[in-house]
Amino acid sequence: MPRHPSSGFTLIELMVVIAIIGVLSSVVLASLNVAKLKANDAKRATDLHAIQTAIEMYATANNTYPVSPSWAWSSRCNAWPDLASGNVIPGLVPTYLPKMPSDPTMDAAANTCCYLYLSNGADYKLLAHGCPSSYMCYGATEATGGFADPTRPTWSCAVYTVGAASW
Repeated sequence: MPRHPSSGFTLIELMVVIAIIGVLSSVVLASLNVAKLKANDAKRATDLHAIQTAIEMYATANNTYPVSPSWAWSSRCNAWPDLASGNVIPGLVPTYLPKMPSDPTMDAAANTCCYLYLSNGADYKLLAHGCPSSYMCYGATEATGGFADPTRPTWSCAVYTVGAASW
């Protein structure tokens, strides 16, 4: 009796296909992770610009920047005065901002990716503090569209007045 060739896949062929699918899926997942980090940075940059605009509108109307309570950094995170969202920057919400934004990766308990504010009325500094994956901060400058904090170049993104640069 003549032998007919089998019409299935060999074990080697199946293993090669599974390996190729594994490599392709790992490349796609790595690309998605970078895209997620960039999306978080875009949200962070939008938040900082929106808050900065609201602070400047407040200053135009009141001839002073909103003053930090007790001249201390204010935040929604536990390591600083843990304030309600509307109290982080006094007088800003709801008149100049509908609500105070929060970082997309904020962890208030761990004090990471917190927005911090400090002002004496004449100057202010706003930080996106402790976000280790932020591409828009570290090594960037204002001239390159970044938000590097000259005082904390490896921990924070910042917008600030000239007088608050060293805070």
